[in-house]
Amino acid sequence: MFSDLSDKLNDIFKKIKSKGVVGESDLNKALKEVKFALLEADVNYKVVKDFINEIKEELKGKELEKSLTPGQIIIEAVHKKLTDILGGEAPTFVIKEKPFIVMLVGLQGSGKTTTAAKLAKFLRSKGRQPLLVACDIYRPAAVKQLQVLGKQINIPVFSEENKKPEEIANDAVRFAKENGKDVVILDTAGRLHIDDELMEELVRIKSRINPHEILFVADAMIGQEAVNVAKIFNDKVGISGNIFTKLDGDARGGAALSVMRVVGKPIKFAGVGEKINDFEVFYPDRVASRILGMGDVLTLIEKVRETESEKEAKELAKKLKKQQFTLEDFLSQLKKIQKMGSIAKIIGMIPGLNKIKIDDEEAFDKEIKHIEAIILSMTKEERENYKILNASRKRRIAKGSGTRVSDVNRLIKQFIEMQKMMKGMSKSKALNLMKRLGING
Repeated sequence: MFSDLSDKLNDIFKKIKSKGVVGESDLNKALKEVKFALLEADVNYKVVKDFINEIKEELKGKELEKSLTPGQIIIEAVHKKLTDILGGEAPTFVIKEKPFIVMLVGLQGSGKTTTAAKLAKFLRSKGRQPLLVACDIYRPAAVKQLQVLGKQINIPVFSEENKKPEEIANDAVRFAKENGKDVVILDTAGRLHIDDELMEELVRIKSRINPHEILFVADAMIGQEAVNVAKIFNDKVGISGNIFTKLDGDARGGAALSVMRVVGKPIKFAGVGEKINDFEVFYPDRVASRILGMGDVLTLIEKVRETESEKEAKELAKKLKKQQFTLEDFLSQLKKIQKMGSIAKIIGMIPGLNKIKIDDEEAFDKEIKHIEAIILSMTKEERENYKILNASRKRRIAKGSGTRVSDVNRLIKQFIEMQKMMKGMSKSKALNLMKRLGING
């Protein structure tokens, strides 16, 4: 996701950070390069223009020439504005009423049916009892596709023959109330192109069942066209948010960076792969961190939590709060990553490792084996405090692990990067994480 843009921005900021003093001309040159990088990433021109102007306004009066860390000040300003244009605070998806009705809309081929199943499975993992509803009565095998997906994830699918979509939706809501289903997810029909008939049908469904969320599903690969279509759906039907599919394959990412400013509705979820589990909440601040090569510790921890016990998760959160994360913990989390699925999706979340280009699973497995060998060749004291690793200790560790001293140094650098990210977590984020894990601060 955003790989080309991330590479370009990292190159720009690497140059600016190498300067001891940053003057106005240096700043203007860097921002000009940022502007071109965003435009090449297919971000809406007006969004880019506003973005650059807002950063300039943010940096006004910061006295970069006198600062000891001018590059970091600029990066922080860019991170803040990236977060803003992606939606600011994490979008809310609060289920209050039962049944909570979610209506998915979009063009044919955007991935609505698969997304419906992914959303259902995601919500069930949060303790909900979802019901999938087949309201696409036109596309050949659409109902069958939803039924097959429902069977795969063991979630019921409601369907009826010889009825209009709004009638099916209404009957499904009644069925959910009678059978203890607290979330109803409607897979509606799409078209290859927008037409009045489709919009009128969606409006009829909306009027009949009063959905709590109307989420526009878009294929991120089609770029700005996804934003244009989202705007039309919002004008005609009224959407509450967006779900972008194929964000894992979108090297440019301009649509995701434009939709909030152009349409006024946030991205709430993202499809990040073909598997049914490749679905996640869209957190603007975390995505901004990934774009800037800063990693994404919070999402990483949440994914790790899925592969470990509650006790282990709480212990990790406490260590983060007290900044007691050790090399042994680092190795433990890397090994758990192997259980989480595609390395390509996980690698960008790890500060220090996120710049490594992993082309296949074998390459990453080999990297982890090297790290494991190096850490296991350390004494307990060295694992708990890397600062005592002098030249002779590093030579001993390299010999014991069958690696080179340069490999040991690279590992330490990666670990330090991760520690810096964790120290950079705001107190509120740490407390939020503790709260999610059920730990008293």
